[in-house]
Amino acid sequence: MEEDLTTDLTQLQSHLETMLERVQQNSATLQKFQAFELRLLKLNSLSDIIDHLLDEAKNYFDLDVVSLCLSDETGEIEKTLNSYSYSSKNGLILLDKPLKSKAVEAYVGAYDSTLCSGFFPHIERQPTTVAITPLTRRGKYLGTLNLGSYQPDRFAGNMATDFIDHLSSVVSVCLENNLNIEEIRRVSYIDALTGVNNRRFLEQRIGEELRSCQRNAEPLSCQFFDIDYFKSVNDRFGHQGGDLVLALVAAAIRNQLRNNDVFVRYGGEEFVALLSNTDEPKALETAERVRKAIQALVIAFNDISISVTVSVGVSTYVPDGLSIPVDDEIAARLVKAADSALYRAKHNGRNRVENGGIVSDKRVL
Repeated sequence: MEEDLTTDLTQLQSHLETMLERVQQNSATLQKFQAFELRLLKLNSLSDIIDHLLDEAKNYFDLDVVSLCLSDETGEIEKTLNSYSYSSKNGLILLDKPLKSKAVEAYVGAYDSTLCSGFFPHIERQPTTVAITPLTRRGKYLGTLNLGSYQPDRFAGNMATDFIDHLSSVVSVCLENNLNIEEIRRVSYIDALTGVNNRRFLEQRIGEELRSCQRNAEPLSCQFFDIDYFKSVNDRFGHQGGDLVLALVAAAIRNQLRNNDVFVRYGGEEFVALLSNTDEPKALETAERVRKAIQALVIAFNDISISVTVSVGVSTYVPDGLSIPVDDEIAARLVKAADSALYRAKHNGRNRVENGGIVSDKRVL
């Protein structure tokens, strides 16, 4: 009798120790999740959220593979992430077409190549078990958060999914909020008439472009465009004709630039382009190509053909790697040098390109 009681007590103690260990593990997991969630809720940009999900989730939750699919049928997310170099971000997938209904259903269990391969591309070793969790908000499909492990018992088909469901809900809220903010921000940087970015966007981006070229020891060129005799276009054809000229000239310039070049309507009939990793000769060559394209442009308005030309000023910043640059001061000098060159182009007969020269890190006293 005493031996049976001792055995029962030993088993009970072992059971209690196991339960205590499980409680401690659950408590540690909850603390990790709360820390992850708080960090996620504090992030204020889409790129930061993507970094946090793809880089930190594995550490927080002891996972081997994490990927994120985002629905981007309109291409707006790609535009938002243009300066983020999303294409090199391992685990991020932008979906430009709607997924089949089966692909947006939650799946927890063993890795099935038929169901799961599209959620884990660019990964040499596929996970053993996975959790594919749809991200939805207000009935809108945002994408999926995909978790993978090499442990065969990590994600089982019969496991409780409360934690995963909660995680996907939090991620969905954060994604929706930031996508809305990014959309508002993006629209605020667009010139409604021409569809290109506006001067505010240039002021926001020029510092980023300068820091990038400083890090990589690469030149950054600025091109300043002005439509010649634009006032006479408005006087002759009215503002409708002038607006059409502005829109088509902007599109023609944009077509001559690279996708990653910054191009904005600076104001009135003036446009500015920033060309990263572009030296002085290449910037002048590109400006001349733009000038010729505009000169060849024929704009039809009310059965009348309108022809215009542009004058262009060019300047180039070359970091020396020795000085401590002041971005605002360099940005002002870079734009001013291109603007001064544009003034010379106007003074020297218009429909021409003038070189404003090199802007260096050395301060002008």
